[in-house]
Amino acid sequence: MFDRISVNPQVMGGKLCVKGTRVAVYMVLELLENDLSFDDIINNYYPQLTKEDIIACIEYARTIVEEEEVHFASELVKS
Repeated sequence: MFDRISVNPQVMGGKLCVKGTRVAVYMVLELLENDLSFDDIINNYYPQLTKEDIIACIEYARTIVEEEEVHFASELVKS
């Protein structure tokens, strides 16, 4: 599933990147957060990316959130 995402300590300080690029996953997510379309991202920022690369960034972020366990402080306090 994540064959388009890689990490290398020598590239972008070890941040997760689109494989074969120096484009960090978080940078793609920031552009999406700012309401840029896939075409805008590819045409105006990162022409080396494909739509599949951008989708891989979204899928990676979704998987991280989906698998995250959240514990609220109120659950940890015993009466």
